[in-house]
Amino acid sequence: MESLSQRPNVAEILAHPSYPDTIWKLTPTQSGQLPVAVGRGGPIKIDWEVHGSGPIKMIWIMGLGTVKTAWQRQTLHFGHDNGDKYSSLIFDNRGMGKSDKPLMRYSTSEMAKDLLEILDHLGWTAERELHVSGVSMGGMIAQELAYMVPERIGSLNLISTAAAIENTTTFLENMRTRVMMFVPKTLDRAVTDAARMLFSDAWLEKPDDTIVPTSKTPNVVIPPSGHYATFTTNYERFAAQELSKRLDLEGFQKKGFMMQAIAAGWHHKSKKQLEEIGDKVGRERIMVLHGTRDNMISVPHGRKLIEWLKPGVGVIREGTGHVFMLEEWKFHNDMVESMVEKGEEATKAGKSVAL
Repeated sequence: MESLSQRPNVAEILAHPSYPDTIWKLTPTQSGQLPVAVGRGGPIKIDWEVHGSGPIKMIWIMGLGTVKTAWQRQTLHFGHDNGDKYSSLIFDNRGMGKSDKPLMRYSTSEMAKDLLEILDHLGWTAERELHVSGVSMGGMIAQELAYMVPERIGSLNLISTAAAIENTTTFLENMRTRVMMFVPKTLDRAVTDAARMLFSDAWLEKPDDTIVPTSKTPNVVIPPSGHYATFTTNYERFAAQELSKRLDLEGFQKKGFMMQAIAAGWHHKSKKQLEEIGDKVGRERIMVLHGTRDNMISVPHGRKLIEWLKPGVGVIREGTGHVFMLEEWKFHNDMVESMVEKGEEATKAGKSVAL
């Protein structure tokens, strides 16, 4: 295994033969830029894509400072390999990627309203139709969406997230973590700090186990080399993804990151509001996942969310970091798939809530 000191630097990652293939060219079934938030400080254009054409509607909500292609493992699995069963919506939250980045106060509830406008635009309006997965800040947006339209939620997966950000360490440690998010740093330091915050060291050192698209994958553009390559370690793949995002100076801007960070920092759902979500969505339709090695949103946040929400499935995963859909991609995908099946079965049985 490679040690921390042996991990390749930015220049070495950029020179890696697999770097140009880091972001897969997965062709969406539908895509667009929808002007949202008219009358709410907009219009704000939100860039979205739907992958697959199946009857089961899946929504993937990304976290702080991250773009929709970070869901590419899930997009590949649900929207391409199983695109006849699922339709998967991915999008860039306001402030990131190809969406607009207005300098204004963001909130998780306003961002949920942005998403709701996309869903209405797509005609995804039926009762119990939406299978929603949100990670980190995306999980906060998912809570807000479920609070607004509980009757439309088929299943709700809250991953590495919180009802509200609380200080679960010492005051100085907490302040240092928050301040360091905004301190200017070299690209090398930015990538290594992100890796440390988001993943367990054990996973970063393991060989890259990504299942990449092949020429048999539906609706994928194969690179000129004839195949999508892999990296030596998980750290290298993460670093390549992080660099592809950070070097997109139009897509990744500090103002958008700061506005999103404010939204996440001020997110708040009370115990009573979470109980209401549980009552109206139905607890058997809800899953909470959190890892014990989460350095971004510490595990007490996940425990409290489970305690207050009382989801049908609540898992504290030993040794896992913040980004389940990468670090535990197979476990994550299997768990989400099982929640979708439970939600679909509950809907067919005519169960709108389970108290």
